[in-house]
Amino acid sequence: MTAYVEPSAVPVSHADIRQQYAHEIAVERTRLLYQGSRIPTLLMLLNGLACAALLWGGQDSGVLAGWLIWLVLLAVLRLIQVSAFHAASPERQASPHWQRTFLFGAGASGLTLAFAAIALVPADAFLQQSLVFGLIAAAILSASVAYAVSLPAFLTFALPCLFPSIAYLLLSDNPLQQGWGLLGVILLAALLVVAWQIHRVVHSGLLRRFQAQALVAHLEHANSQTEALNQDLEREVEQRRRAERELRHARDALQARVEAGSAQLSHTEARLALALEASELGLWDWDLVTDEVHHSHLEEIFGITQASVKSVRNDLRPRLHPDDLPLLRRALVEHLKGRTDGYRIEYRVRHADGHWVWVEDRGRVMARDRLGKVTRMVGTRCDISTRKLREEEQRLAATVFEAASEGIIILDPDYRLIAINEAFTRLTGYRREDVLGRNVSLLMGSPETLRRYQSIRAELERQGTWQGELIETRKNGELYPQWLQLNVVRDSRGQVAQVVGFFADLTARRDAEERLRYLSHYDELTGLANRSLFKERLHEAGQRARQEGRGLALLLIDLDRFKLLNDSLGHEVADQLLRQMARRMTQTVPEADTIARLSGDEFAILIDSYASLAALARLSSRLLAKLRTPMTVGGHELVLSASLGIALLPENAREISALMSQANMAMQHAKHLGGNTFQFFTDNLQACTLERLQLETRLRKAIDEGQLDVYYQPKLNLQSGCLDSAEALVRWHHPELGMVPPGDFIGLAEETGLIGAIGEFVLRRACRQARGWQRDGLGELRVSVNLSVHQLRTGNLVSLVRTVLDETGLPPNLLELELTESQLLDNVESVTATFRQLREMGVKLAIDDFGTGYSSLSYLKRFPVDYVKIDQTFIRDLSAQGEDAAITRAIIAMAHSMELKVVAEGVEQPEQLQFLREHLCDEIQGFLISPPLAAEAFATRLRAGR
Repeated sequence: MTAYVEPSAVPVSHADIRQQYAHEIAVERTRLLYQGSRIPTLLMLLNGLACAALLWGGQDSGVLAGWLIWLVLLAVLRLIQVSAFHAASPERQASPHWQRTFLFGAGASGLTLAFAAIALVPADAFLQQSLVFGLIAAAILSASVAYAVSLPAFLTFALPCLFPSIAYLLLSDNPLQQGWGLLGVILLAALLVVAWQIHRVVHSGLLRRFQAQALVAHLEHANSQTEALNQDLEREVEQRRRAERELRHARDALQARVEAGSAQLSHTEARLALALEASELGLWDWDLVTDEVHHSHLEEIFGITQASVKSVRNDLRPRLHPDDLPLLRRALVEHLKGRTDGYRIEYRVRHADGHWVWVEDRGRVMARDRLGKVTRMVGTRCDISTRKLREEEQRLAATVFEAASEGIIILDPDYRLIAINEAFTRLTGYRREDVLGRNVSLLMGSPETLRRYQSIRAELERQGTWQGELIETRKNGELYPQWLQLNVVRDSRGQVAQVVGFFADLTARRDAEERLRYLSHYDELTGLANRSLFKERLHEAGQRARQEGRGLALLLIDLDRFKLLNDSLGHEVADQLLRQMARRMTQTVPEADTIARLSGDEFAILIDSYASLAALARLSSRLLAKLRTPMTVGGHELVLSASLGIALLPENAREISALMSQANMAMQHAKHLGGNTFQFFTDNLQACTLERLQLETRLRKAIDEGQLDVYYQPKLNLQSGCLDSAEALVRWHHPELGMVPPGDFIGLAEETGLIGAIGEFVLRRACRQARGWQRDGLGELRVSVNLSVHQLRTGNLVSLVRTVLDETGLPPNLLELELTESQLLDNVESVTATFRQLREMGVKLAIDDFGTGYSSLSYLKRFPVDYVKIDQTFIRDLSAQGEDAAITRAIIAMAHSMELKVVAEGVEQPEQLQFLREHLCDEIQGFLISPPLAAEAFATRLRAGR
């Protein structure tokens, strides 16, 4: 209950209207928002579908599909929200949660459109951009105009929608996207102006509307006062006339009536008390003049006693829920003004123990004063909390029913459809009007489901539940796998009341399972069989070969220099190259039983029942030639060769595991021979492989145990005749094998990566030794150290050289680093950058084995070197009229023309020395001068020379 407040007797101004009806205006804005949001939501959904159709098939199909699913779900939820609002009573529509829910939906819609503009529109397709941005702009315009009745709603939608998109487009490097960003700024500015104008017009209209209502209320109040005065006057005249006629009869019957009335009143009061007690209704009697109220059942409803309630305003009104006060006040005022026959309202009151109780309040005006003002009201109240709880549970159940992602059906005992949810329509295509009232068997389009219908019903009647997989038909005739679960609901007598079914579309799960099966057996990049499927087929082929007495050939293929290509050009180019290589293998070897990709650049071909070794050799040659054909990938023209190893069953191996190992040995041997070739497995190859494995183990142990040493081969300066430099060469003293030749382990060290540790050891030992000779007074001897391509690829060569020079104290100009010509061309840009840094430190640089590779002036100009070393193959057969002499003269002349010094290695004959001296070669080294010497012997030689 609340006190009645008499309306004002004077017209109400705009300010008064704005203050008095602020809540009503807010409620009316919310109502306008919901009325106008259905069409923008549908337009957003249609435009989103159009955008998806335009963008479908691009690189981000997965992201587009996820966005589209989210858009459809968001639109459905917003439409359900609008329907729920329209279905709600005016009192419930006034709840603030409707506005908060609307703002959340508007913000989600704006972010959804912003995501489409940012993440889905291609950056380089103007036509698609214009169409997609146009559709998104249409949705934004429609929603903005509809939401402009409320500035919070408009800003909640427009700012998340346009700000991220505008910022993304303006910050893009693409001028076209920057242009779209400027258009977005213009669109946002225009929308802000339009929204402000619409909001101002709507606000003015609502103020005028409520002012009119206030004026009407004022007029009605004046009329009611006039009518009340007239009625009072008429009643007074009539009463006086009746009083004169009835006064005489009243005196006679008064006593009899009083006695009879007293008895009847006592009886009526007793019956009323019993009725109120049985109905649990609380009876209240409110005196509006004194604000006193008499209330029964106060303790049951409010948890307080009658003695503690003196007035409505002070004792009962503070217990009302604040959100229900406007509705209560409006209903009470309407009845007090005589606009309604009775007063009825539902609201919440706070119980004495702190919880909220829902009550239904009914009342009626019982007395007015002579001016028509209400002086007394009588009514009842009852606790309806239990009923409200059931209503809320039913509402939540209905919400879950409609929002469930699974299709839900409810059947009557005769299996006729009596209810379906939205997911049923989405999954089957049938609308409610298509299926309600029809027997479920009439919707079964699959013959298999029709055959199982009776058995399913029998199982339900027997067990009360059934679940299983069916093949069902959509409305358009499309078949789809369905998982169905049915449960029987029985009434209190045990009879079937309803049958509730839940079903899901298994199409996506079937596709995922099929995709998983494919990925578990096939390589996703190339489409070839993967290692798992290859092992299965190899095992099956091996069993067939043993059972039928046939031969089996396994070809193992490894691409040459693939890692270098992958590191240089990137993974994307490497992936395209692998796909092309896989296609070439498939086209070249159609007779293969299986072609598989085992790892990064390793492939395997399984040939069941080959004709002969010659046929295998021809097939291998044809395959290597096909793989070696130039191709263009990512704008690069590439030529990539391969190494191929072949192992046979049962000629080479009896077991599959041995066959794989032997094919790998053959392939590794082909790669060791330089690649671009094939090798059959032989027993000698296995012996050599085992020997190399043993040698690798011994070499690792030699590095750890200090079995390596450094020898020095002197270089003779032909101008001064002094030994002023030496080349540092690694030597291996094995405790059992003795001196291991460098040719036996240097190549192995390169393959296994041990060359890095060996190179660092030689560099440190040589620099330390040269610095020691310098301190011993043997002169400033330049020491030359060979570099490996592995040291260049690690990227820390410059820092390593700087660290070693700092640790040993050797001046940088006394260190010379040599790199072979073929290694220089392996990665020209990287080598050039590294050599420049070393040159800036003062280190001398030399090209070793010059003349054996792509010797040219262009390469000499690019590399900042100091020395050129002529390969010993040209010195060995040196004669005055031979080709080697001409090449040697040309190299010396070319190097001198570029201000480079020339070193000739492998000088063993005096005639060679004489030829080089005559043609102004700068330095020589070879057995004619001295073989490589240990450090002590070399020092002795230096002392003797001095």
